[in-house]
Amino acid sequence: MKRIAVLTSGGDSPGMNAAIRAVVRKANFHGVEVMGIYHGYEGFIEGRMELLDLGSVGGIIQRGGTKLFSSRCPKFKEEQYQLQGIEKMREAGVEGLVVIGGDGSYRGAMELTKKGFPSVGVPGTIDNDIPGTEYTIGFDTALNTVIESIDKIRDTATSHENSFVVEVMGRDAGDIALWAGLAAGAESILIPEEEFDIDDIVARIEHGIARGKKHSIIIVAEGVMAGNELAKILNEKANITTRVSVLGHIQRGGSPSARDRVLAGQFGAKAVEVLLEGRSGRAVGIKNHQLYDYDLEEAFSNKHKADLSLYTLSKELSI
Repeated sequence: MKRIAVLTSGGDSPGMNAAIRAVVRKANFHGVEVMGIYHGYEGFIEGRMELLDLGSVGGIIQRGGTKLFSSRCPKFKEEQYQLQGIEKMREAGVEGLVVIGGDGSYRGAMELTKKGFPSVGVPGTIDNDIPGTEYTIGFDTALNTVIESIDKIRDTATSHENSFVVEVMGRDAGDIALWAGLAAGAESILIPEEEFDIDDIVARIEHGIARGKKHSIIIVAEGVMAGNELAKILNEKANITTRVSVLGHIQRGGSPSARDRVLAGQFGAKAVEVLLEGRSGRAVGIKNHQLYDYDLEEAFSNKHKADLSLYTLSKELSI
């Protein structure tokens, strides 16, 4: 290959810029040009791109978000637009594509592969919910953002002797809630992968009060229910008044952590290697600290599983 392209799609995550940088510099190292496609699959369809050289990706490794911007493009599910985008790429001499994103982005890459356009997926999502890889780009940074926020909320909870419900991102996956809750010492954690008992949450709060504790932190993933809804249930069920903090999109922003920068560098470089080896329809990931690539279809034919041993541990440590 003499020219490939890279795009970011779906929700942004810290470390995407570091991955873009890695794709460009790894490809350039092997004498391959890289076109940066703007606004995800929308830009792919319209051929909205420009050549990225070494200088154009300088100074972005520490920046959150994505230099190439991102968007969701429902019409890309239609074959006519997929073929239109492929034609635009071929007109520009692009022979392969690196897609940085989550589940929906991977599905787009798989469709392109089936139509003869080589594509490789790089996992970029704060939810850490891509099957086939233990970690995704952005998860570690988002996790640390949430933990820092919970630590600050606990200061207020302690000072005013209040209980707080903290709502975090995670529609279908509870990794942010689970890991942050364990790391920040939350009294209860609610995740989509595990049913919860409201009586158990109430009992934990009451047990804490009985031993002299004046505050508690409850973490709920948005996929379980809204924080305000949980607070209402607690008030109606046991007359427990709680304050609610919805962290929202602050979780997606910020300078990527060292871990995310290294992971992005590894993933971006690996994706280029896969394309240059003549393989496509692959995704890159990491397992047991080892970098590898696997069939893209595995990423959405299997279901993400939370580490429920952490869920059990959090209950044991929050007595």
